[in-house]
Amino acid sequence: MNDHTLAAEYINAGYNHKTILSDVSVTIPKNKISVILGANGCGKSTLLKTFARLLAPQSGQMILDGKNVSEIPSRQMAKMLGLLPQSPVVPEGIQVMDLVSRGRFPYRQFLKSMTREDYAAVEEAMEIMGITELADRAVEELSGGQRQRVWIALALAQQTDILLLDEPTTFLDIAYQIEILDMLTDLNRKHKTTIVMVLHDINLSARYADYLFAMKKGRLVAEGTPDEIITPELMEKVYGLACDVITDPVSQSPMVLPKGRHYASAAI
Repeated sequence: MNDHTLAAEYINAGYNHKTILSDVSVTIPKNKISVILGANGCGKSTLLKTFARLLAPQSGQMILDGKNVSEIPSRQMAKMLGLLPQSPVVPEGIQVMDLVSRGRFPYRQFLKSMTREDYAAVEEAMEIMGITELADRAVEELSGGQRQRVWIALALAQQTDILLLDEPTTFLDIAYQIEILDMLTDLNRKHKTTIVMVLHDINLSARYADYLFAMKKGRLVAEGTPDEIITPELMEKVYGLACDVITDPVSQSPMVLPKGRHYASAAI
């Protein structure tokens, strides 16, 4: 079990002098899977980037293990926290093994070859994600689902206790989405990795998350377990969505049933 703590304190952040996040304070539950929900443009990805120090807050601070992340050396930070951004760019011609090996950068000495420990970490990451047999394949030749597993393996090779993933299932068909989320759940349960994800699918979020953060227009409007906060009232507030909420017969988690204009008068 890892003891790293991650929190945002009164964060304001944005781009080109435009504020996206307004007075956001969150504490990420340790050793759990958390999902950030909200409509497009609400600040979900901005919050992840600020956590990962890709974006400096205009005010407030991101705290990792009691320290402002701006005070933590980059190499040390990369050993504690990993980020898989949206739609990462594949270097042309790179093979799977070589790309996953880049996750060992924080541990390697300048101009030194990979150590036995580095190779072991890379092999374990590839095994966890089920891509060992793809080691010599060019990443650009893989399917979308295979490619996403490679990127997650790169993040796993960093061996961080906190993993941030920005829409890891976007553009994947439903079978690959479930496969990726199952693998991340295995990782959380086996290694107690703290996982924070941005997901668009509310029902998959409710099924796989231990804890949810709901955002609207750059502000945190609700947080709690799926059972606590997945309600028709919150869906209306966050998404402007008229819906019913029932119990998922498979996972027993809350399940959102959108009404839409043509079915608004239907009753469960």
